[in-house]
Amino acid sequence: MRLLAISDLHLASSINRAALDALPTHPEDWLIVAGDVAERLETVSEALDFLAQRFAKVIWVPGNHELWARPSLDEPAGVARYGALVDRIRTLGVVTPEDPFPVWPGPLPEGVARLVIAPLFLLYDYSFRPDDVPIDRVVEWAEETHNVCSDELLLSPAPYGSRIEWCHARLAEAERRLTDEIPSGSHTVLVNHWPLRRDVVRIPRVPRFTPWCGTVLTEDWHIRFSAYAAVSGHLHTRRTDMRGATRFEEVSLGYPRQWEHGRGIVGYLREIVG
Repeated sequence: MRLLAISDLHLASSINRAALDALPTHPEDWLIVAGDVAERLETVSEALDFLAQRFAKVIWVPGNHELWARPSLDEPAGVARYGALVDRIRTLGVVTPEDPFPVWPGPLPEGVARLVIAPLFLLYDYSFRPDDVPIDRVVEWAEETHNVCSDELLLSPAPYGSRIEWCHARLAEAERRLTDEIPSGSHTVLVNHWPLRRDVVRIPRVPRFTPWCGTVLTEDWHIRFSAYAAVSGHLHTRRTDMRGATRFEEVSLGYPRQWEHGRGIVGYLREIVG
C-alpha cells in the first residue's frame, strides 16, 4: 500500500488524455491529485471518476486551470465555480479540501506515529515577487518578459474583490482547520497546488511568473504543522527538495513536450509514502 501523487495532467491535450486512459489499476494505493487536471468541469469530474475506480482513495485539490472560466462556456466562475467542482467531485468519493482530513492507514515512515493528509486550496497573493516591485506594478513587471499568468483574464475571484482577498480568506480557514482538526502528535502531508515556500520555486524559463506561484504566509507551515511532506504542482519542474526534515515534492506531469511519453503516466507517479 502506497501513497502516490501527481499533478498537472492537463487533459485538454489528447496525448495526456490517452496516457491517462492507459493508466493501470492500483487497487491498494491512494493517489493525491494536486491540481490542474483540466479546464472544463465535465472533464475534471470524468478524470477523477476514472482515477477513483483505479485507486483505493483519491485526494484532490484544485489548481488554477480548474478555476478558469472562459466567457465562451456556460460555466460558473469564482467561488461558485470552486463550489461546483467540490459538489461534483464529492459524489465520486474523492476527498476535497472541504472534507475531513483523512488519516493514512498504511505503513508509516520511521518516527511517524500518525500521518494526516491535508488537502488545501490556498491560491496566491503576488508576494513571491522581488522586494523592489510594488504590488500595483507586478503585472506590468511580468509583462516585460511576457510572463503574465492567464489567471489575470480567466480566474475570477468573485464575490471577492481580488484574488489576494480570496487567498487570504482561504489561508485563514485552512490555518484554523489545521490547528483545530489535526490530533496532537500527528505528522502531516500538506497538499496544495501552489508551492508553500518561495525558495522551492525554480522556473528559469519563466522567471517573472513567480508572483502567481504562492504566498510567503505559508513559508513556515511545514514546521508549524509537522509536515512529513509537502506536495505541490504548478511549476512543471518535477523535483524533491528538503527543508529541515520535510520533503517538498513537485509532482507535475505537464504539457506533452514536458514529459517522456514512453514512460506513461505511471512513470510519473511520485511515491510519498510506501
